[in-house]
Amino acid sequence: MDHLQVRVYKDRKTMGLAAGNAVADRLRELLKKQDSVTMVFAAAPSQNELLATLVHQPDIDWKRVIAFHMDEYVGLPEDSPQLFRRYLKDHIFDLVDIGQVHYLNPNTDSTRDECRRYAGLLRENPVDIVCCGIGENGHLAFNDPPVADFLDPEIVKVVELDETCRQQQVNDGCFPSLAQVPAQAMTLTIPALLSGRYIHCVVPGTTKATAVRDTLYGPVTTACPASILRRHFRANLYLDPDSAARL
Repeated sequence: MDHLQVRVYKDRKTMGLAAGNAVADRLRELLKKQDSVTMVFAAAPSQNELLATLVHQPDIDWKRVIAFHMDEYVGLPEDSPQLFRRYLKDHIFDLVDIGQVHYLNPNTDSTRDECRRYAGLLRENPVDIVCCGIGENGHLAFNDPPVADFLDPEIVKVVELDETCRQQQVNDGCFPSLAQVPAQAMTLTIPALLSGRYIHCVVPGTTKATAVRDTLYGPVTTACPASILRRHFRANLYLDPDSAARL
């Protein structure tokens, strides 16, 4: 669709395996050409199969990988299991001998200062590979339709989460109720994500079917932020039959 390469697989497991293998192949290719590779990771159940495939790949020099995560809740306790950095530690960062990991700190005295700090690190380490998903409301990272900006001047910003986005966290089993989902988060902006040289977007499940349809067949608009993926020259979208059901 436009420049976006779309692939539909027979089931979720096969989709995750294909995406993980593709990311691993790209990582090996880049490590042959450059001293280090910078990666940005999403933290969500949709990424489980991709990450499980990636951590078991042979012949990857993880010590030359610089990792970022793309968003984080504001206001959760340091030991909260719902923190995205906790998810990424459990699913990849503690399972491979990774070189550098840069975490967003959600409990800083100034979230704006933290956004500026993180943006500075991203400027110092241009992004090579983005591993992401699409939200039920079409969001990329926490760029929900009300706050998404394709020309955002910021690299990292604080956003208010809309109700659809917060309800998704309940649907995914991350929180027991909507009232417990934080109202704010820090997120990489749309331009920051699109700055990645390669994007691998993994989207399983029936709850994503409408967002996938709108991403591919609707107008390119912030009403469905993920539609901007169609303008990226090296983006790949991986779907299972459930998420592709409305195509």
